[in-house]
Amino acid sequence: MNLLEVEDLKTYFRTEDGLARAVDGISFSIGEGESLALVGESACGKTVTALSVMGLIRAPGYHPGGSIRFEGEPLLGAGEAVMRRIRGNRMSMIFQEPMTALNPVYSIANQLAEPLILHQRMTAGQARARAGELLGELGIPSPEVVLDSYPHQLSGGMGQRVMIAMAMACRPRLMIADEPSTALDVTVQAQILHLIKELQREVGMALLLITHDLGVVNQMCESICVMYSGRVAETGPREALLRDALHPYTVKLLQSIPRGVRRDQRLSVIRGQVRSATDYPEGCRFAERCDHAAPRCRADQPPLYETRAGGRSACFLQDPDDPLPPQQVPPGVGEAHGEAAGGGEVLLETRGLSTFFPVTKGFLKRVVGYVRAVDGVSLAIREGTTLGLVGESGCGKTTLGHSLLNLVGQARGEVLFEGVNLLGLSARELRRMRKRVQIIFQDPFASLNPRLMVNDIVGEGLRIHQPGIAAAEYEARLAETLAEVGLSADIGHRYAHEFSGGQRQRIAVARALILRPRFIVLDEATSALDVSVQAQILNLLRDLQARHNLTYLFITHDLGVVEYLADEIAVMYLGRIVEYGPTAAVLHQPSHPYTRSLLEAVPSLEERWSAPPALSGDVPSSVDPPAGCHFHPRCPVYNTTDDPRLRADCPARYPEPFPQSPSHWAKCFAVQGRG
Repeated sequence: MNLLEVEDLKTYFRTEDGLARAVDGISFSIGEGESLALVGESACGKTVTALSVMGLIRAPGYHPGGSIRFEGEPLLGAGEAVMRRIRGNRMSMIFQEPMTALNPVYSIANQLAEPLILHQRMTAGQARARAGELLGELGIPSPEVVLDSYPHQLSGGMGQRVMIAMAMACRPRLMIADEPSTALDVTVQAQILHLIKELQREVGMALLLITHDLGVVNQMCESICVMYSGRVAETGPREALLRDALHPYTVKLLQSIPRGVRRDQRLSVIRGQVRSATDYPEGCRFAERCDHAAPRCRADQPPLYETRAGGRSACFLQDPDDPLPPQQVPPGVGEAHGEAAGGGEVLLETRGLSTFFPVTKGFLKRVVGYVRAVDGVSLAIREGTTLGLVGESGCGKTTLGHSLLNLVGQARGEVLFEGVNLLGLSARELRRMRKRVQIIFQDPFASLNPRLMVNDIVGEGLRIHQPGIAAAEYEARLAETLAEVGLSADIGHRYAHEFSGGQRQRIAVARALILRPRFIVLDEATSALDVSVQAQILNLLRDLQARHNLTYLFITHDLGVVEYLADEIAVMYLGRIVEYGPTAAVLHQPSHPYTRSLLEAVPSLEERWSAPPALSGDVPSSVDPPAGCHFHPRCPVYNTTDDPRLRADCPARYPEPFPQSPSHWAKCFAVQGRG
């Protein structure tokens, strides 16, 4: 028996630009205990589908057609009283961003107790006790402390686990998880995903997972529904669809993932972008981006054809009576990049770089400790190369990137750029140096001034550093730089909110590039992007590096991206570099247990996890890091070894770098003597 049945669901919104057909006739079903993934790019209608199932669509949204049945009960048109009995009780939802889904003015205890009091008729005391039990079941240490905390006091992983606790409080029959692990570290993501699977097995609930990460889909779900422009593009069993996708859109999504692609090759991309829901074309909505499109595709909407693997595909290529002939795929896929000179002289070097932030207390703001965000880091980046900086949130990666550019006043030590110590420059000298070193921030929307047009945003650096530039040259540089990042000059008189995430990131790249810098810090520059847009940005970064011999520090928690982009990798934990070496050595022959734990936590498209992650818990506070090796309380090696040398050394002193090869080292007593 199907627990949830969605049939020809339509969800439209009345807007100033016309009718937005966000969900335009989608059908799927989920049986008891089953898992279904909704995948696709942003703006394809995945979240609106979930909100429709939960009955959370409000005016100007409405449902012009279709049906939703849950446990045989129709939900569309059901009154609010009916939906309140179902929501949070028999059906629950984990929202994408816990910091916006949790109420900032209520404690965690109040928010966890609410569904228990409303649906389970518990007293306040019983609800608090049960809330503490839920947090404990989710592996949260000191549940009583967390219960009395507020959302802003929690880490991202902790907040997401609180969201799961709220969703699981009443033991629902169906859980909807909307991007439950987006922007989380791979280690926290692995813990969250294993937790959901374990809870699913315990209570036999069904799961509707919304994500654009196909590695996560492979670990979590048995069936997949690929959405595009409000409709189903392809659906089928997980293994068959990931191994032998048939719809050109699904194929392109899989090809966009940076796996098994040599660094000198371009990633496959999907040209163009998803159309606005107010501007869908006639015929197949993917036709204008498809390599196989024929005139028939632009005129007619293909039905869902049965496939040999038991799925369905909305593509005329699968028409059993009149299939489209295969088209010649245009050149570009797998083409070689140009190569930066690379491997030249050291362009940027740090020596004993430390950044400590004071912790104050009381009315007099007395200093009671320090956040040791960056703690004695020494590294060197050669001209024309990319250094990937990886590690969990809270390890100091972003602070290190900001310290390199002297953006934080607490940085101490030396940052030598072209032989000049940036930390020793006066304000005037540093301002002159700024055009040589730039940064691209993680969130392009937050870093772009909403009151400025694109021309003003991109050209701001020129106006500051070259105030006497002629108007003609200024306009030419603007047009040239926008063209280099794949944007037309006619967008210059529009605002940031008018663009997609990928376009905003291109604007941010253009802003950094217009000054023709030599070194760029990229702080999680692709983490919030769909895989298709991510591939476009990665290709762009590689092309720009080859053209201008740029040097990058690429900060990320996505090990697949860093494998494609980086020449060398530095693994960071609690303010210190714990492993350093060439990309192939660090990723394929990791020495430090922390590096191995990060790699084991990456959700693979080829294999499914057979056991929970070896690494658990959160990163300790950098105000009071553990004694000895900072990683030893969480270390799988230390916590399972009987070696008396490790039992004595790991908690007593911090290890020195032990070489594994002339260019590869790790700070770990367990690898001493192995190199």
